[in-house]
Amino acid sequence: MRARALIGGASFDPQTLTGIYKAFDDAWEQVAPEVSKRGEAIEAARMKLAEIVIELANKGMQDPEKLTEAAVKQMLAGPTELK
Repeated sequence: MRARALIGGASFDPQTLTGIYKAFDDAWEQVAPEVSKRGEAIEAARMKLAEIVIELANKGMQDPEKLTEAAVKQMLAGPTELK
C-alpha cells in the first residue's frame, strides 16, 4: 500500500518508525468508517492520513497514542470531500 510505503520512506529510526506505523494503523481504524467505500477515496484518505502522521512526527510528536489522537483529530476536522 502506498500510504505505508510513504511512512516507510520517512527518516526515522526503526523504533520510532514502529510507533508511527502503529499510530497510522490505529488512526485508520477510527477514520475508516468516515470514508467512502470507493477504492480511490480510501486510497486518497490513507495517503492524507499518512502525510498527517509524518508531519506530526516530524514536528516531534512521536508517542504513538498522542500521535494517533492528533492525527485523527486533524483528519476528521479536514474537508469532507473524502466521502
